Amino acid sequence: MIESLRKYSDDFHIYVFTFDDLSCNILRDMNLNKVTVISLSDFETEKLLAVKASRTKAEYCWTCTPWIIKHVFEKYKVQECTYIDSDLMFYDNPLILLDEMKPGATTLITEHRYSKLEKIYEEKRAGKFCVQFIAFNTSSESKKILNKWANQCIDWCYNRYEDGKFGDQKYLDEWPHKYKGVHILENEGGGVAPWNVKKYKFIEKDGEIFIEKKKSKKIFKLVFFHFQSLRLKDDTTADMGWHYINRKLRKIIYSAYINNLIDIEKMLAENYSDYTIHYYTPRNRSFRDLIKNSFKRITSFNICKI
Repeated sequence: MIESLRKYSDDFHIYVFTFDDLSCNILRDMNLNKVTVISLSDFETEKLLAVKASRTKAEYCWTCTPWIIKHVFEKYKVQECTYIDSDLMFYDNPLILLDEMKPGATTLITEHRYSKLEKIYEEKRAGKFCVQFIAFNTSSESKKILNKWANQCIDWCYNRYEDGKFGDQKYLDEWPHKYKGVHILENEGGGVAPWNVKKYKFIEKDGEIFIEKKKSKKIFKLVFFHFQSLRLKDDTTADMGWHYINRKLRKIIYSAYINNLIDIEKMLAENYSDYTIHYYTPRNRSFRDLIKNSFKRITSFNICKI
């Protein structure tokens, strides 16, 4: 993600929040330009530590999302801060997305923009908006949203749908209606992901990638792709999850990204003795998992060969 951002912009600073000592030590040793590496002990608050034991690793990461944004504002005194998931890759300068925020806009959020089928069974559970690319500033309204979100995640942030809540994400559904200055991203080149790829035709031209919305025929330059659920199975295959990824998308989007990940994994294993490549191994925690994993193994559904 960082290297793809660097390809299209030099006007940024990334704050990387690491959730284990090994990641923190390796990233600090790499001394990446325009990157500040922050350890758990640097930003964990009493409120976070009080709920840590009650959350899984994933749930705790979600709980921390608004708190790491608050940490950047409070410690580094920035005027704007954009949270981005680490499993994004940029294909253009994201400034084009942030520039949508006209005077009066204080906070930017992105929709899932589900494909038709995904909308039926995903939106109620996971929400209309995705915690993948969210921008805040120092205005009182933006701070109000961020502080309320942080306290909500302390009170409840679990990997299940319950009473209209899901993780850190369903809380965003109320923002456009409850707060002033919330801008919903209009450029569909930001936020392309497995759950909405069926809505678009992908076009590769002169080394750039565009998406054409099938219904309206409107064309957008791809700004970032979110590789949610992608897992490396070994150094020749990857599991792309359950949203079907067609052959063309595998070729022009997934192959380069997966090869990049494998190269990075091998580099880390070669240069850091404490680092071990952990390829994904499906676990049969329930009968449902057994059925799903057996289906994957037999059919190779959404398994990408490199």
